[in-house]
Amino acid sequence: MHRGYLSFLLALVQTTGSLAKAVNYDWNVTWVSANPDGFSRPVIGINGEWPCPMIEADVGDIVTINLNNQLGNETTGLHFHGINQVSSNEMDGAVGVNQCPLSPGHSVKYRFFADTPGTYWWHSHSMGQYPDGLRGPLIIHDPDDPYEDDYDEEVIITLSDWYREQTPTLMTTMLDPNNTNFAPPLPNSTIINEGGDGHVTVEAGKTYRFRFINWSAMFSTFIQFDSIDMDVISIDASYVKRQSAKQLRISSAQRFDVLITIPEDADKNYPYLVALDMNQDFADPDPPRPLTWTLNVTGQLITDSDKDKSGTLTVQKFEPYDDATFAPHDEESAYGPVDRRWILNFDYCFDVNGYPRACFNDTTYIAQKVPALYSAASLGDNNTKIDAYGQIGAFVVEEGEVLEIVLNNRNPAIHPFHLHGHQFQVLARPESGAGNWSVDVDVNETPPRRDTVAVNPESYAVFRIKADNPGVFLFHCHVEWHVEMGLTATLLEAPEKIRDYKIPQDHLDACDAMGIPTSGNAAGNEDWDDTDGFVTVPPTTYTGSLYTQGS
Repeated sequence: MHRGYLSFLLALVQTTGSLAKAVNYDWNVTWVSANPDGFSRPVIGINGEWPCPMIEADVGDIVTINLNNQLGNETTGLHFHGINQVSSNEMDGAVGVNQCPLSPGHSVKYRFFADTPGTYWWHSHSMGQYPDGLRGPLIIHDPDDPYEDDYDEEVIITLSDWYREQTPTLMTTMLDPNNTNFAPPLPNSTIINEGGDGHVTVEAGKTYRFRFINWSAMFSTFIQFDSIDMDVISIDASYVKRQSAKQLRISSAQRFDVLITIPEDADKNYPYLVALDMNQDFADPDPPRPLTWTLNVTGQLITDSDKDKSGTLTVQKFEPYDDATFAPHDEESAYGPVDRRWILNFDYCFDVNGYPRACFNDTTYIAQKVPALYSAASLGDNNTKIDAYGQIGAFVVEEGEVLEIVLNNRNPAIHPFHLHGHQFQVLARPESGAGNWSVDVDVNETPPRRDTVAVNPESYAVFRIKADNPGVFLFHCHVEWHVEMGLTATLLEAPEKIRDYKIPQDHLDACDAMGIPTSGNAAGNEDWDDTDGFVTVPPTTYTGSLYTQGS
């Protein structure tokens, strides 16, 4: 029996001491007009403003967001990317998995424990919605930061591709039988800090902790500074041993914390280049079409506002530091021995109606009626039966097991993959063309940990986790368009521990408002193997988060 979440939080507060505090936000989700790249369009903001606000807390705090949907025409739901939601799986925010869609005029409360420090971000996890603007930074400060004495100030830099059309329009064009090449929507621009000028005021001789967050819908960004190297200290909220890097490639959903020291004798402003990588494989020596870098932005480290601010940086070759080779700060060894292995083969596919989809193991993800967590909570001893959950790519791992996840990318492009609920160890991520994984491959015995990794074309990656966080967690490509194409699987972690899991009443009310059952199998049937009402074919009309009365 899952104990009440409130009592769990109270126990944590007592454990972490009297300095823990409540951090509360009251948010109305609203439409706003904005022009981050000079062209006005509707975006989704908070309390009538955009860019959206930051969530900021200290380790040990209890964070609460009271969310009210005032969009009128769309449902919503929030995910806190990188927050593992230990004992709070119902707060993970993945619509259709950990909660129902939040319809207009309704509210829910998200509450979680800020247990691990680092750079995170929050965003809508509702049907392709976050590229329309519903996203923001999430920073948890560390009272025991091992690098605290190495920097003077902090700077947040967000990076993104940007589209002038809204998601439903873009998806309707992509999810069409005529799109036989699986062509995704292409962005119109690259933006820094949601349309800022990219200027950062700095002082000579000071060291700054830059928190880079890429929340693109699709594309990675390269970043390089003129005459200044970056010292990486954290990746996806996992500390690493300080490592100098001249250039980084930051994939969608990834974060890098770096230290940048301004020279004592600085007598100029320092340009930095943000280049959007719209190529299939930037490292391909013989690409099928020429490499292009058309959507770039130049920012400036401003040491003197009276000096030239129009400088540029020319990069001769994109050759980023290999982020699979960072050393974990705590020197933790690879988990083992492996108890269970989950092999996922990715490639594009077509559904029975000829629509372009993306598949793991030749099967595309199809959203069901009942959120998978609610099924796991209500099916009793039968919650380990993966067929009860419908076509969501369910995989079961038992409590305490070491799970190895193998991802074979059979596509000729780089793809970023993300796991909810864990920072996984990255044991292997070889270069392009390495082929499928085999049991005798070399692995890193002291691997870095992160929650999102870019897997190279026609190659593989190997991850490991300890199954110590009972819940239902998604594993998916973090190209948002590919999520909408079905490139998602579902990890049922220690399902025996989430039987009779307590779901907050306001979350159940959100389901009632949408007419969605909150118990039973994927279709809401009491018998786990009663498949009547299962969704077995992806819809041919894309609606995304669009809402109509009675939907």
